[in-house]
Amino acid sequence: MPKVPDHTVTHADPGRWKALVFIALAQLMVVLDATIVNIALPSAQQDLGISDGNRQWVITAYALAFGGLLLFGGRIADLWGRKRTFVVGLIGFAAASALGGAATGEAMMLGARALQGAFGALLAPAALSLLAVTFTDAKERAKAFGIYGAIAGGGGAVGLILGGFLTEYLNWRWTFFVNIPFAVVAAVGAYLVVREPAGGRNRSTLDIPGVILSTLGLVSLVYGFTRAESEGWSDAGTISLFVGSALLLIGFVATEARVKSPLLPLRVLTDRNRGGVYLSLGLAVISMFGLFLFLTYYLQVVKGYSPVMTGFAFLPMIVGMIVGSTQIGTRLMTRVPPRLLMAPGFLTAGLGMLLLTQLEIDTSYAGLILPAQLLLGLGMGTAFMPAMSLATLGVDPRDAGVASAMVNTSQQVGGAIGTALLNTIAASATTAYLVDNAAGATTPAAQKLLQLQGMVEGYTAAIWWAVGILVVSAAIAFALINTGKPDMGAVAGSGEGADDELKVPVIVH
Repeated sequence: MPKVPDHTVTHADPGRWKALVFIALAQLMVVLDATIVNIALPSAQQDLGISDGNRQWVITAYALAFGGLLLFGGRIADLWGRKRTFVVGLIGFAAASALGGAATGEAMMLGARALQGAFGALLAPAALSLLAVTFTDAKERAKAFGIYGAIAGGGGAVGLILGGFLTEYLNWRWTFFVNIPFAVVAAVGAYLVVREPAGGRNRSTLDIPGVILSTLGLVSLVYGFTRAESEGWSDAGTISLFVGSALLLIGFVATEARVKSPLLPLRVLTDRNRGGVYLSLGLAVISMFGLFLFLTYYLQVVKGYSPVMTGFAFLPMIVGMIVGSTQIGTRLMTRVPPRLLMAPGFLTAGLGMLLLTQLEIDTSYAGLILPAQLLLGLGMGTAFMPAMSLATLGVDPRDAGVASAMVNTSQQVGGAIGTALLNTIAASATTAYLVDNAAGATTPAAQKLLQLQGMVEGYTAAIWWAVGILVVSAAIAFALINTGKPDMGAVAGSGEGADDELKVPVIVH
């Protein structure tokens, strides 16, 4: 624990609530972008002549650049200053979005998506660490992280609604162009309102071996799961990516333990509470991302919903997220230990997921899907909010950027794993069902019905796995996270400028 200066004074940033608006807007844009393109992809693929084999790269290029560069982006925020990194990330993201919207071919589109991911990796950790050092009062911090948690959790579903609207009524290009006003408003607002906290900069040199090893290791891991989805788990390329990733990440940890100024100080990871947050959150996101994909296909293919209708069908989940984050999480966060919000939150989400294992072709939306989504949203919103706060609470302010990057990394890697793992489980269950029941389908109508039944069978098989993953998330949160409620009497000081540092609350054991 860093030495605590007993003469530290709290200096609340007078523009903190205005700053929250611009930080939240930037976070919404980054989270939206993970799903908004999914709905626009079929139209973009047709216009740009992208082959079926390469279409997944429109999603993968973003995920690889984002997931692979997050730790680097987090450390850049610590070294370079959070405000500056945040504004540069926003401007770069807007430029990359303009390039994507104006794309004339496959290469231009994939390049724009990779650039969006790279600038997103600068932006996301800077946003969360700015929030962590701007809100220092326990109650205000709970409110701010409630809003941020709702956006981090529900933004993906908002992306599906907005993507449906823009694709159906305008053009797929608007799913890119829509980022530009978001980014410009957030950049101008942040430049004018956000204050860089004194003494929060880390003046050490950049750990180049750490950057190379972590980026290549994370890219190999994310790409390994993406490849497993298309080529299979036993494919030689898939196996070599996983082995390569393991070796690179082991090399990264060994390097970080020895270098003077590590990219990811191991003290950030070895704190049992932060480790518990990263692990339980990463696992919970696996089930969430898989579900977005299955429900989108179920509603569009099986139920015949339009893109806009599909987007709106996700509204109950967003409502649940907002209520869970801003009402339940915010009100209870200063009164109960975080694990008593996170573990029950993940279990409530698991209960919603359990309802969805009952999906049939003719399942009633109002009778089953709506209540399941409300439970999922409530549970995830309640759990996300203390998780986001706890991941940066008590960390040395000079490491706030990289601690924030770890939250985003666990979400990104969890999302990539979830999509690939649950998709593969669903595909094999569907194939097995079709093989077992093919003999009975003799007419075209019966064959079509069998196809739909096979799809639903695959989804429910994968959703059972998602239920199990959420139960494991709850168990990890309960077992590893052992802090009490936030106590404003203790302060985490930091190296240079510690005497005039902003007060950062720590958790009392």
